[in-house]
Amino acid sequence: MDIASLEQQAIAFARRGDFGAAARQVNQELTELAPGNEGAWTRLARCNIELGLLDEANAALETVLRLNPQNMIARSLLQEAIRRAVALETPEPAPRRRRAPGAGGARAKKVRSSSTPARGFGRAQFAALAQLPSTAAVESLGPAIDALLAALNERPFAARIVDTRNRAGNPGARLFRRDTVQAGGAGHVYVFHYGGRWEPQINIGFFAGEPWGRSAIRAGIGFNLAAADSDPDRAAGQERVLEYFERLQRLVSSSWKGLLTGWMGANGGFIQHGARPPEVDLLPGEAVSWLIDDARAAEREWIFVGRWLFADRPADAAVIEDPGRLAAWLEQTFVDLLPLWTSLYRA
Repeated sequence: MDIASLEQQAIAFARRGDFGAAARQVNQELTELAPGNEGAWTRLARCNIELGLLDEANAALETVLRLNPQNMIARSLLQEAIRRAVALETPEPAPRRRRAPGAGGARAKKVRSSSTPARGFGRAQFAALAQLPSTAAVESLGPAIDALLAALNERPFAARIVDTRNRAGNPGARLFRRDTVQAGGAGHVYVFHYGGRWEPQINIGFFAGEPWGRSAIRAGIGFNLAAADSDPDRAAGQERVLEYFERLQRLVSSSWKGLLTGWMGANGGFIQHGARPPEVDLLPGEAVSWLIDDARAAEREWIFVGRWLFADRPADAAVIEDPGRLAAWLEQTFVDLLPLWTSLYRA
């Protein structure tokens, strides 16, 4: 069948609101014959969404947005595909059990929920992060990230950080709170521990290949030295973060230099600053020297040291896409860095 006939059939299906298997077949054939047909790719994505083929829908939408980054229908469909994927893979909370009469008190046992998050981070999530506006990306990815944070909250390292903060007079019963995912600009969302705006942050960041060059996840210690008009106590807070960073420089120049250099070399550690991608061209010793010698922290507004997973590396992608392995990777990162963070925080 020629392109014109297929196009006519595809439009007829769409006008009837029919996005079933037959419509999908027609649009699939049309994209094979006319790979630059933006409308065919968009209709194919809609069919895939309605049929529950969400990975195929995301692939089709990526093609549409490469052809036309301003296609608002495709952006809307991408957000819908992500919402459906999250709804399918995020389990509902288990019903709360009622205590038997007389149960409770000091001897009552606390039932802990599963420590495995609902899902990892895959092609669909990175596509949403790359193509959706920042606020829409936060809305779409928030449930999946919240499930990951809930799993981390149950790990022993999280309780140790909370206890350290509590002993210093800072409130908080959980390391991470729900609905705290924040937009860091195009293709970037991040979270940090509760109460950590003006502290050395226990920070997790998610980056899309567009515009960052590579899709990646980071975990480590960050220093946010930027002070926006909406920040409370921004003048004193900014000064406080700078003091923490200078304390890091002193620690790393002495007792932590060899330890941090060795850890970064063995664990895929890189520094990042400002709006730049991670400094993957710096060897661990060079990166640690940069941390020690940098005298422009306040100007850079953001400095980070920690581990990275890159989605274009098969071994890293396997961790990113597996929820249990991703949670374990994040846990191990923060366990490794906990002595350094604690030394900074107590100071």
